[in-house]
Amino acid sequence: VVRKNESANFFTFFNKLAANCAAKKSGCTGYKINFVFMNLTYWIIYGAFIILAYLVGSISSSIILGKLIYGIDVRDYGSNNPGANNTQRVLGWKMGLTVLIFDLLKGVAAASLVFFLPFTPETNSFVITQIVFGFAAIMGHIFPIYHNFRGGKGVATLCGVLLAIHPFAVLICTVIFLIVFLITKYVSVSVIAAVTCFPFFVNTLFALKRNTKSFANSRFSQVSINKKN
Repeated sequence: VVRKNESANFFTFFNKLAANCAAKKSGCTGYKINFVFMNLTYWIIYGAFIILAYLVGSISSSIILGKLIYGIDVRDYGSNNPGANNTQRVLGWKMGLTVLIFDLLKGVAAASLVFFLPFTPETNSFVITQIVFGFAAIMGHIFPIYHNFRGGKGVATLCGVLLAIHPFAVLICTVIFLIVFLITKYVSVSVIAAVTCFPFFVNTLFALKRNTKSFANSRFSQVSINKKN
């Protein structure tokens, strides 16, 4: 039964109340109004984090730094794209590298907002929420509310999101990107190949990790039983 004093911890109270109501346990009827309210509040908070991720993605370092330091808008030059590649062409490699790092960090920051919500890391809900927040940040990068909805392509921000989800899988995909790029000489084709392979490597690595943990736990249990015997 969920007790009233547990309401001090919002997510603990909500999760236990949801479990009790789903199981139709006693003590649930008196909290129906609270359950509806807290369910609504939960989704409002979830939506607020999506908006926050979008706003984070809307911050364009190339436009801001270009105007502050050089007095120009990089969107008026080169490919008219405020991404790292065009910034490097217009403002030099140092500024291009700065923009690249910032765009990567935007994706990482947006996907990392999931840690403020009551999800267990590496579960389906956790990863799906990372993807949702990451997608919001990418949309912010492509259609930035601060810059008249004229943004970049979102490739670096996407890489940041993937880096937050599984760094080792990103490392493998980076190798694939380089191999495809050396063969085709096209960045777009290389990115598509790397991103397409990412879900496969994530699922494989997560499954391998779970199997390794299960094997280690079974071996530990077997050793403990043998010691007792």
